[in-house]
Amino acid sequence: MGQVEVSARLGLSELAPRLVQSEIRAMSVACDAMGGVNLAQGVCDTEVPEVVVEGAIRAIRDGLNIYTRLDGIPRLRKAIAGKVERTLGIVVDPEREVLVTSGVTGAFQAAAMALLNPGDEVLVFEPFYGYHVNTLSSMRVAAVAVALTAPDWGLDLAAVRSAITPKTRGMVINTPSNPAGKVFTRFELEGLAKIAEEFDLFVFTDEIYEHFVYGGATHLSMASIPGMRERTILMSGFSKTFSVTGWRVGYLIADARWLGSIGYFHDLTYVCAPAPMQQGVADGVEQLGEDFYSGLAMEHEVKRTMIVQALREAHMTPHVPDGAYYVLASAAGLPGATAAEKARALLAKTGVASVAGAAFFRPGRGEDLLRFCFAKKDRDLMEACRRLRGMKAV
Repeated sequence: MGQVEVSARLGLSELAPRLVQSEIRAMSVACDAMGGVNLAQGVCDTEVPEVVVEGAIRAIRDGLNIYTRLDGIPRLRKAIAGKVERTLGIVVDPEREVLVTSGVTGAFQAAAMALLNPGDEVLVFEPFYGYHVNTLSSMRVAAVAVALTAPDWGLDLAAVRSAITPKTRGMVINTPSNPAGKVFTRFELEGLAKIAEEFDLFVFTDEIYEHFVYGGATHLSMASIPGMRERTILMSGFSKTFSVTGWRVGYLIADARWLGSIGYFHDLTYVCAPAPMQQGVADGVEQLGEDFYSGLAMEHEVKRTMIVQALREAHMTPHVPDGAYYVLASAAGLPGATAAEKARALLAKTGVASVAGAAFFRPGRGEDLLRFCFAKKDRDLMEACRRLRGMKAV
């Protein structure tokens, strides 16, 4: 027999060439290679609460290392329901409306698979988080960007309406937001709620930074707006709050009408969130009181002040965030034609890694912005600030 000819049909999918390593991870790799200070990736390497650590270790030693139910361990679901009622005023059935997920990324993927179809359109607010857009793209759902207005990232409800087409199926609201630190106001959420009801849209809310709010800002969930409970898919988690980004323990709150199908797709992809980590997180939710969460916000507000002052001294005008733990700052004075080139120029000059602002915008936008993460141990953040302050104006 002759040599078998390889089929010309072998190759990557239509999606694969468009989805490459994120700019965030690329900058982290470049930073590690030179031993720099990484303010690029939101790894949140602050200390993990002791009760959370000990709970996970105890669970491992006690043999709680096998699959859990697809919706998570009962006491964590119950603890989540209690927390959501205390902090957001939303009454939740832990048996029918709570799904423990593999982070918010796992929650969003499962929700999108259950509730969206190829060809649908979903509104996202720009600057947006790339994972939201790429998750939608991976399902052949179009992310339609609606620009927020700098410098305060205000929402134009008229622009939202004009972006809606017969294909629009939902919107993604990230509040507090990555990368801008925008906290959506009650007025804005009520305006979006009216639009969602008028056009019969799902609202996917990523609230992972809910406890990182500063000054007079207040976190409000769309699910608490009258009439929005059924159509809101609330997603949050513990990666940022407990500084355990590698544990992959998040949660999703949804009407029981949707939760079964969402849970099916989460089980299909992830099976369950890591079992012993669920136990440790449950200990944290059950035992850590309001003082922990308020202290978390105060601690990061101090860090925000540090990075904002350093960026100002470096002549990189920052957009001061109301929430989350990122700052977008002007890179107009740095060499390079694109934000990616400017980020690499800053890394080469100071050893401080940032992320190109263009990673959070449509093509052609965000090229004069860089994003900095300030959820770092004090010694690392202080060193980064020292390096930035010492940078000569270009």
